[in-house]
Amino acid sequence: MLLIKNIKKLVQVEDSPRTNVAGAAMAVLPSLDNAWLLISNGLIADFGSMDSLSQALADIPFGEKKAIEEIDAGGGLVFPSFCDSHTHLVYAGSREIEYIDKIRGLSYEEIAKRGGGILNSAKLLQQTSEDDLYEQSLERVNEIIKMGTGAVEIKSGYGLTTDDEIKMLRVIKRLKDSTPLVIRSSFLGAHALPAKYKGNREKYVDLVINEMIPRVAGEGLADYIDVFCDRGFFSVEDTDRILEAGKRYNLRGKIHANELDYSGGIQAGVRHNALSVDHLEFTGSDEIEALLGSGTMPALLPGAAFFLGMEYPPARKMIEAGLPLALASDYNPGSSPSGNMKFIMSLGCIKLKMIPEEVVNAVTINGACAMGVEKEVGSIARGKRANIFITKKIPGYEFMPYAYGSDLIDEVILNGRIIE
Repeated sequence: MLLIKNIKKLVQVEDSPRTNVAGAAMAVLPSLDNAWLLISNGLIADFGSMDSLSQALADIPFGEKKAIEEIDAGGGLVFPSFCDSHTHLVYAGSREIEYIDKIRGLSYEEIAKRGGGILNSAKLLQQTSEDDLYEQSLERVNEIIKMGTGAVEIKSGYGLTTDDEIKMLRVIKRLKDSTPLVIRSSFLGAHALPAKYKGNREKYVDLVINEMIPRVAGEGLADYIDVFCDRGFFSVEDTDRILEAGKRYNLRGKIHANELDYSGGIQAGVRHNALSVDHLEFTGSDEIEALLGSGTMPALLPGAAFFLGMEYPPARKMIEAGLPLALASDYNPGSSPSGNMKFIMSLGCIKLKMIPEEVVNAVTINGACAMGVEKEVGSIARGKRANIFITKKIPGYEFMPYAYGSDLIDEVILNGRIIE
């Protein structure tokens, strides 16, 4: 057992766990002042205010009580770990030269048309062994753990051949098996059109459907299926075909949509009951209407808009319409080379005009919902995994997005174990 006491504020507490938080409710963040938290067998066992701790301990059998390890939070805050529902952190190498091209004025689409972008990452990945890819990716996983992430979704999509997509997904599985993170994997064969299929997109979509999906499903390597449904990438018709094929193998959709234009990707995602539709820089009244009442979580990726200098999605309009929102990092080598979810919170406040309570909900419970793990993580609730972090001594949860460049995490605990 692990007992954390003298917590200044226990953030995102739930007696009755929710699946997500939407609309005006996103401005409410249930918290408990001057609190304690008890962890047992890797799960959250109980919590309460410090004035109730003596009675709680009295109810624990003497033999178990002797085994309790105590941590004094020293007036720090305790948060549920971040749930990052959209990343591409399994990749080979980096793309800082393209970063220089962006500074000089080339757009994301222009770089892609020259054979850069995703195709550049695919070329590097195809030349990298599975073991090397795993080691590179493990470094990034360890990095995001230290920054407070306790659950993450990781996509393939830099392989673009059957064997290389499988290689990526095997690496994701190895990370799932060898690290304390909650990990969900998405097969993203339809991330970009390989150069050899230029002018024959339908043939590549056929390859994704007829060869890639059966192999991915046959090896049990993916939880979800994804498509980059946007201008210059894959059409709504392509998306429909791929998602229908995925359904036959019990792979639910998670769609890249409306990053570059009004693509119809949001509506396609809703029609197919996608778990989430992500990016959403181009979201109007029709898209919001489609999302309302659906089971599809809108997930915004402000790190990509920040890095690429693009328009930000209309978060305030979406919340005021009654939608839930998740925020994710989009950690990838080309458009968002960072998995720092604390900085994503800051972008949510500064650029998306969300208030601190809304961004905390977006990176915890709604992020968990966007990757289908809301029953395991995303809040401080009895029976959920003890994936949490303790902050340094700070004034309140509002300070987390406010101090955008400061390292405020003092201790990370995953599955009830302190991460050294």
